[in-house]
Amino acid sequence: MAPDSPKVPRWTLTDTLYVLFLRMMAIICLWFALQYWAMLTGFSLGGRGRFDLLPPAWKAASTALAVMFPVAAVGLWLLAPWGAVIWVLAAATEIAMHEFYPSIFGIKPLLVIAHIAVAVVYVLFQLALFLQRRKQARQVRTDLP
Repeated sequence: MAPDSPKVPRWTLTDTLYVLFLRMMAIICLWFALQYWAMLTGFSLGGRGRFDLLPPAWKAASTALAVMFPVAAVGLWLLAPWGAVIWVLAAATEIAMHEFYPSIFGIKPLLVIAHIAVAVVYVLFQLALFLQRRKQARQVRTDLP
């Protein structure tokens, strides 16, 4: 007796690890967003990072990141492709802040390295998923007439 509905492909280990990776990235993005919002509202840094006390460069960068990081967190949690795009924009902004303008924003080499490492892991996951799907497409399928 043949089943009435087609079989749904099972998730592989790579798929599962990729989803866990994106969800962890979402939690980290939310943490960064909370840090920026705490700074802008005066809850951290002893109130010295309040929006009205910041120089113009910090006002522009911190408000942009305070908006981009939670949006990226939602997109990453939902596994939407635009979540990774927003995360790349936010990470590139932070890298540019601390690498190209260290006199204004300070030097944070660990943050820059972390962003680059996460980007490399993301690219490796994308490559692994591409190769996996290509291999699955080449396999003989039994559902054809």
